[in-house]
Amino acid sequence: MSARSLKISEAAALLGVSPDTVRRRAAAVGLTLTKDPVQTIAAADVARLATEEAPDTPFPAPTGQISARNRFGGIVTRVVRDGVMAQVDIQAGPFRMVSLISREAADELGLEPGSLVCATVKATNLGIEGWAG
Repeated sequence: MSARSLKISEAAALLGVSPDTVRRRAAAVGLTLTKDPVQTIAAADVARLATEEAPDTPFPAPTGQISARNRFGGIVTRVVRDGVMAQVDIQAGPFRMVSLISREAADELGLEPGSLVCATVKATNLGIEGWAG
């Protein structure tokens, strides 16, 4: 399987920054950008940037009209497989999510660091905690 690459604009959208910021961050940590015919970056490197640079403080949820409030586009940053299950870590903007799914599902989806995914959340219980800010 070949390594997936993302356009700089796609990486910027996933990281919530400008394309120029992606270029600067990549240069700062020594990541390689390619140009064929547009400038790209390896998806696994975007996953690394997302993990390393995710803020430690919570951000308010985005505002606006959206019907599917429980869907989060993100990038897989880590997959740990065992005999039956797989733990999948996802960085969705400033939010880190962890999902436990069957290994078979992870294999069928071809999940690996750099995979683009949409995480859906369904819960019967939701805890809410306020914070000063």
